[in-house]
Amino acid sequence: MQRREDLPLSVRVRFLTGRVSLDFTHTGGEGESARWEIVHTPGDLAHWLGVILSVDGLSAGPADMEAMRPLRTAITNAARSLAVGGAVRVDDIATINAAAAVPPLVPQLGAVGAGAGFAAPTTAAALSTIARDAIDLFGGPLAERIRVCASETCGLLLVDTSRPGKRRWCSMQRCGNLAKVRGHRERSALSS
Repeated sequence: MQRREDLPLSVRVRFLTGRVSLDFTHTGGEGESARWEIVHTPGDLAHWLGVILSVDGLSAGPADMEAMRPLRTAITNAARSLAVGGAVRVDDIATINAAAAVPPLVPQLGAVGAGAGFAAPTTAAALSTIARDAIDLFGGPLAERIRVCASETCGLLLVDTSRPGKRRWCSMQRCGNLAKVRGHRERSALSS
């Protein structure tokens, strides 16, 4: 399994939202989200679900791809609406609830020192786990802290868990740093 920390920064930044359901939205989608698309095949789906959920041994088929697309769209729509103070559409709620109705991944303790894993992981269970995370996020107090990265060229979602609630960037390593560099250059140009 590929670990998040082993991903190149340009890809890893997609998965720093603080919630697996929002990480899932950054695998692509329709419309504006199409520029982020990295799930083209069932193998891609199994790989990226494995990265997002830290689960080994997933395999996916065409039916899993068909189940993934509407769930990803519903979570994306809901998060973007909540980020601007809107409400979640009824059809998006129904899609998320339907995916969550499937049994989720079941954690399993391995041998002492070997860590934990999941018992017989399936793609449907992984999608259910993501849908359940979305329900927890959208139905809880953090729903008010869903943000869109403030960079004009980014648009990734995040959950602001900072104490003052003023996080603006998907990542300080990427968009935050670029904004600071841009601001510094603008101030330097004005003082010259």
